[in-house]
Amino acid sequence: MSDEPSIFTRILHGELPGEIIAETEHVFALRDIAPKAPVHLLIIPKTPDYRDVTELAAADPALMADMIALAGRLAHEHADGEFRLVFNTGASAGQTVFHVHAHVLAGELSEKSLGG
Repeated sequence: MSDEPSIFTRILHGELPGEIIAETEHVFALRDIAPKAPVHLLIIPKTPDYRDVTELAAADPALMADMIALAGRLAHEHADGEFRLVFNTGASAGQTVFHVHAHVLAGELSEKSLGG
């Protein structure tokens, strides 16, 4: 892992602008800056220790559960409670920030609008 803090860590610490819309002890959420759906939120652990969801799941399933719980709560607050939860793992799969994060997508989703 790089010694440079990720964009998410920099937002969390106030070094870069970003609207944190929800936060727990271990997780926070932002709106995606390039939304792919009417509701497109990012759920991010406060720790930068995990590059992707496979590392997170193997090392800290409780933290992963916290992420999913916040995703569900926000889907109820910002949509109808129905949502798609996406973890991109690896550059060829679309991961551009190597600090694990989940995309919460909701609101009139279609495969065409999501590029798939």
